[in-house]
Parts: sequence; structure tokens; C-alpha cells
Amino acid sequence: MSLQSPLSQSSFASGVEWIISTAPVDYQQALAFMDTRVAAIRAGTASEAVWLLEHPPLYTAGTSADPSELVSPDRFDVFQTGRGGRYTYHGPGQRIAYVMLDLRLRSADVRAYVHNLEKWVISSLADFGITGTCHDDRIGIWVERPPCGPGTVNREEKIAAIGVRIRHWVTLHGISINVNPDLEHFSGIIPCGIAEHGVTSMHDLGVKSPIAEVDDALKRSFEAVFPPIQDIR
Repeated sequence: MSLQSPLSQSSFASGVEWIISTAPVDYQQALAFMDTRVAAIRAGTASEAVWLLEHPPLYTAGTSADPSELVSPDRFDVFQTGRGGRYTYHGPGQRIAYVMLDLRLRSADVRAYVHNLEKWVISSLADFGITGTCHDDRIGIWVERPPCGPGTVNREEKIAAIGVRIRHWVTLHGISINVNPDLEHFSGIIPCGIAEHGVTSMHDLGVKSPIAEVDDALKRSFEAVFPPIQDIR
């Protein structure tokens, strides 16, 4: 399948292909590409891949999405998707990484895979001096913010989301990091069903790095968390 948005591609030392889209990618086109690539990985005719991209503004509904959490149903297009989780927002300024790995050749353990995605994001954010944390009771990567006024306490806000799907032990979907999206767009949903915590971004935290630098950090951190297959066997 060809992609209509401009691409640059490079091979990683582990044999994982890195694909970087330089223009926003239509969501349904992205799903179709992942379906095709995952089938080829399972058949042994394509390498594993990580696809870095942005989408136009849209909302996605995971398999646990509650319609009451879609606050503004007519604001952006809403897409049903097979990944786990609830409602999420995607849009410009958010770096999405769709991760297509063959867990048959790595570790056929979904919990461990999600934990490794968390480690990957946390390690990448650390390159920018951002301390991310994860919690057993709520998915995603969080940062602690100082009190917003007298008598208030520290608060946590979400900086990255995780949503995965596994098909025949090959992974789809992945992560999204808020680099510099329009944070007001998140108000149209209750992100991931969590109303008591807000969302933030790298730019909101004072880190003005461009997405290209985030891509570099993701690449640097990847192999420490997902080592080459030949080193696993």
C-alpha cells in the first residue's frame, strides 16, 4: 500500500524499519496501512516497523469507550478503533508512534509489552528533563505539576497516551506524546475516561523542542527497551 503523505524511511540496527510521515495522515489510511503491514510481518514478508506520524484533529474510541465521555460529538470526526482503552484525541503537534512488533520473536506477554512502551516513553521524555511516571490504576504517562494556587496541592497531568492491539501476537497502534498540540481540543472528550486529571504537553511544560528532536529521542531510547531480535533468541 502506498501512502499519500510524504515519507522518509530508514532502517534501524535491530532490523526494525522506521517510517516518518512529514504531513498529517488520514486515520483510516493509517489503519489500513497497519493492517497490511501487520499481516506481512506475521507472514514473514516484511520487517517490524515503527511509524512516526501526526493526524488531523480527531477523536478515537477504544473498545472500552463510554459514549457519555464524548462531550462534543460533532466537533471532530470520531473513529471506532480496535485498540484497548477509551476516548483519545489526536491532532497536529502530537507525535504518534504506531509500533508493529512480532511478539512471537520477543516475549508473548501483553502486560510486559505495555510496560515496555511505558519505559520507552519515560526514557525518551527524560532526554528533555521531563520526569514521567506511570500508575497501575490509570494508563498513560503522567507528570507532576506544582500547585495552581494557595491552598492547592501538586497535581498530575497526562503527557502521553498508550493504546495497543495485538493480532496473532503482532502489535498495532502504540503511543502518542503531546509535544505541542492544541490542549483545548482535549475538552471535547474525557480523555481515557479520567476526569480528575488534566492533560499537558512538552511545550506547556516549557520544553519547546520540535517534533524532529522527539523523534531522535524515541529512536535513541528504543533499542534499550526493545533489543534486536537476534539478541533475544
